[in-house]
Amino acid sequence: MSGSSATEPLPGGAPAQAQARAGTASRVPGALVVGGTLVAVYIVAAVVGVFWTPHDPLASLGIPFQGPSSQYLLGTDVLGRDVLSRVLSGAHEVLILALVSTTISTVIGAATGLTSGYVGGKLDAVLMRSLEVLISIPFLMLALLVIAAAGAAHGTQELLIGIIVLIYAPRTARVARSVAQELVVRDFVVVARARGESAWSIVRREMLPNATGPLLVEFGVRAGYAPILIGSLAFLGFGVHPPTPDWGLMINENRAAIASDPSSVLAPAGALAGLVVGLNLLTDGVARVLGRSVERSL
Repeated sequence: MSGSSATEPLPGGAPAQAQARAGTASRVPGALVVGGTLVAVYIVAAVVGVFWTPHDPLASLGIPFQGPSSQYLLGTDVLGRDVLSRVLSGAHEVLILALVSTTISTVIGAATGLTSGYVGGKLDAVLMRSLEVLISIPFLMLALLVIAAAGAAHGTQELLIGIIVLIYAPRTARVARSVAQELVVRDFVVVARARGESAWSIVRREMLPNATGPLLVEFGVRAGYAPILIGSLAFLGFGVHPPTPDWGLMINENRAAIASDPSSVLAPAGALAGLVVGLNLLTDGVARVLGRSVERSL
């Protein structure tokens, strides 16, 4: 009698717990839905802004700092240009800069960190100490140093992408190295090493697929912060050159009239804030699906 009772499933036992876990896992995180929707809206706005805007974003059409009206839904800026047209036209600029630079920094950082963590020894020590020196420099100060060294070349998209890569690649490499140190003792890596495969082959074929989860989360975190850095540089006058419709540049150009015509400042500021919120929510949602936590650090 006791044996039969020991084998009977109890209400709320392991099968019920397994079903509960399966039901929880099947639910899509709300952050993923909201973040994905916001990012999708920005992508659509960026595509629309390339082919159509209500007015020419570079043309002076009306009275400077004219409030919102039926003709200019968000008013005009310091030079009488339509604010809505400039916000739409500037969407693709910040998205391209953020996503391209983050992708390049993730690829470089992942390759560097995984290889360093696998090889170990003096190479790992020297490489990580060098990257820590870059990480220790405040990101805005490092960006300004690079811009000062570039001289007349500042304001180009290539330089801005290079700055973001220089800032983010060492941080991604540090994350990738910590993942590599966990993977290097796994059986599949040990077996591949015993077969005589090269270090690069092991990193590419064995370690990289197993590091995809944390690297995707890291990509999302960096992509969420990239618009802030781009906007900060533009606000300080070190971003793209006028009259390019850049959100950070628009905030800087119109900030003197924030009391009399707040829409000229709040529109680009709100667009920038919404993009950052959307990317961060999307990152949180992806992290929850992958079962990982997100550490917010520049």
